[in-house]
Amino acid sequence: MNSVFLGLGSNMGNREEMLERALQAINRLEGTSVVKVSSVLETKAEGFDGNDFLNLCCEIRTELQPRALLSALKGIEREMGRECTGPKFDENGRRIYSNRPIDIDILVYSDLTINEEDLQIPHPRMLERDFVMIPLNEIRNN
Repeated sequence: MNSVFLGLGSNMGNREEMLERALQAINRLEGTSVVKVSSVLETKAEGFDGNDFLNLCCEIRTELQPRALLSALKGIEREMGRECTGPKFDENGRRIYSNRPIDIDILVYSDLTINEEDLQIPHPRMLERDFVMIPLNEIRNN
C-alpha cells in the first residue's frame, strides 16, 4: 500500500457537500482507503476573481499506481460536474484559473518524484500555497 496525500478544494455549489462527496468517492476506489482528513480551511480564490474556496487535505492508502490514481481522481471530478478540458493559458503564458465544483490534486505519492506534462509529484506549487500546506501539515504532524 502506498501512502498518498491529496489536496481537495471546492468553490461552487454546496462546498461542504462537494468535499464530502469527493472523500466518499475516493474511499470507494479499488484498493484505496482514506485514513486521515484535515480540518477545512476557507480561502479566497487565488489567480482569478472567484468565489471563496473550502480546502482540505487527506491521506489515503492505495494500491493504485500514480497514473491510475490520477485517472480515477479526474473521473471523480468529471462525475461531480467539473469540466476537465485541461489547463488554459493567457497570451502571456500564465495559467487561467476558474471556479470549480471540485478540484483534487495529488500532492505527495510515497517518496516518488514524477515530472511529466500532466503529472507532477510532488505537486510543483504546493509549497507556495497556504491553503495546501496548512491542512497538509495538520495531518502529516498528527
